[in-house]
Amino acid sequence: MTEAQPQTQEQPRSEPKYRVPFVERTGMTYLEDSRGHARLLMPLAGNENHVGVLYMGAFTVLAEAVAALPGISLLDVERHFPILKDIYVDFHKPAASDVTAEFSLSEETIDGLLADLERKGSATYIAEFLMHDADGAHVASGRVTVKLLSHGWKK
Repeated sequence: MTEAQPQTQEQPRSEPKYRVPFVERTGMTYLEDSRGHARLLMPLAGNENHVGVLYMGAFTVLAEAVAALPGISLLDVERHFPILKDIYVDFHKPAASDVTAEFSLSEETIDGLLADLERKGSATYIAEFLMHDADGAHVASGRVTVKLLSHGWKK
């Protein structure tokens, strides 16, 4: 995600905790970003396929990021890191515009994740969310399993 553009509605976002240059090249931007919550936009420009709609890989990158960022927002990066266990994107219709996705963890889920991370060194959640085009049409659904791990974690 681009460093110059990320902003929350309340205050500017600090440096990303994890940088993935591949993701940054998509031009994806934060629309909202807070503890346990993310709302992101994947631009059509630069991410369109040969027929002028959003490329399937761009949907997948959007799904990965919107699922992982709420968990990442909870982590002390000196002690923990995220990985994806699986990802599924169900395409409903082509998107000839920018696409947005949003996912939030409840406070109860956050408390459980943090407790598991401290007790077991790992915690897992499943993010399920919709993706919408610029007109608000539901164009895809995402389901991503995110695992949070402690450095040095052993199965």
